[in-house]
Amino acid sequence: MRPSGRELNQMRSVSIETGFTKHAEGSALIKMGDTHVLCTATIEDRVPPFIKGSGLGWVTAEYGMLPRATNTRMRREAAAGKQGGRTVEIQRLIGRSLRAGVDRVALGERQITVDCDVLQADGGTRCASITGGWVALRLAVNKLMKTGDVVTDPLVSPVAAISCGIYAGQPVLDLDYPEDSEAGVDGNFIMTGDKQLIEVQMSAEGATFSRDQMNALMDLADKGVTELAEMQLSVSA
Repeated sequence: MRPSGRELNQMRSVSIETGFTKHAEGSALIKMGDTHVLCTATIEDRVPPFIKGSGLGWVTAEYGMLPRATNTRMRREAAAGKQGGRTVEIQRLIGRSLRAGVDRVALGERQITVDCDVLQADGGTRCASITGGWVALRLAVNKLMKTGDVVTDPLVSPVAAISCGIYAGQPVLDLDYPEDSEAGVDGNFIMTGDKQLIEVQMSAEGATFSRDQMNALMDLADKGVTELAEMQLSVSA
């Protein structure tokens, strides 16, 4: 039995509220169980120097956690004067995951920055950030297309992410914190809506895992991403 009482292949309750903030070109508050992440997308008529003049667009991301997103207060990284290694790794993951679903030629020479701020954490914050971040990106692109600044839709497929792991010897979908902290194996699966893999992060903690177990986790990830992609499309149409 999972601590939450969920079935092995059952995700936490998921909701996505769009238009959550007033000023951003795209915004979405995603809730996956008790993990809540605010995602906003900002359009800028500039690109990084290394692609300036190429005609290509760019999508990047930033990630952060509020001090009381967790059980105990974390010091703000701004107060420390630098970002932690985990933060840098996660925001790079979010950026390259979202870019995988973008036709950068169609986007044109502009940049969209997706900010992901964790309001409350209970496992799977990077996955929620990617999934909610795509919705914010979709809404921002919708505005570009409505004004005619972009003619061809640059978003070729939804991009979503889900965690899976081996908990108490069983493959489970969408780990919450109690499971994540005790899982013998855990992984993050980032995929397009048509189930093409973008990135898989898997590791064992004090144990090994078999090819069959990995395949079982992949099957769970397929199920989870399919459900998330359907929700992404329904709320951002």
